Amino acid sequence: MNRRAVAESDSFAGYRFAPEVILLAVRWYLHDGLSYRDVEELLAERGIDVDHVSIFRWVQRFTPLLIDAARPCRHAVW
Repeated sequence: MNRRAVAESDSFAGYRFAPEVILLAVRWYLHDGLSYRDVEELLAERGIDVDHVSIFRWVQRFTPLLIDAARPCRHAVW
C-alpha cells in the first residue's frame, strides 16, 4: 500500500459513513453550490440519513484533502 492510500484510509477512520458517501456529499456541496440542507435531502432520497451539520463538518474536514488530491504531482526535473 502506498503512502497516499494509507493517508486516505486514516482520514476516514472513526466516521460512521463510508468514504464514498462522505466524498459524494462534499463534492455535491462544492461543485453544485448546494446548501447543506439540499445535500441532506439528496442523500435522504437515496436512503442515507445524515444531518446537515455532519455535512458541514465533512466539508470543513475533507475539502483540503480534495484540493491536495486534485493538484498534479510535482516531480523534480533535473
